[in-house]
Amino acid sequence: MTKADVINEIADKTGIDRADVQVSVEAFFSVVKNSMANGENIYVRGFGSFVNKKRAKKIARNISKNTAMVIEEHHVPSFKPSKVFVEKVKNSVKVK
Repeated sequence: MTKADVINEIADKTGIDRADVQVSVEAFFSVVKNSMANGENIYVRGFGSFVNKKRAKKIARNISKNTAMVIEEHHVPSFKPSKVFVEKVKNSVKVK
């Protein structure tokens, strides 16, 4: 499912104009990106959490050149689904 499919489905279910739904969806994604870029985590009850995970400093190897390089400590975005979300997917007939 693409972002356009999500927008169309929300518009069909709510009766709101597709352009208004698109603005809302884009605004949501913008808020999520900006908040996480500022180091804030986002918790949506019943859906899941968007969190920044810390990756420790490590030494990586380039096998073809036989060299080592240091990858500094950094943060990566992550999504952790809620228990309700996980149970709904687990019990779904279409996923199995």
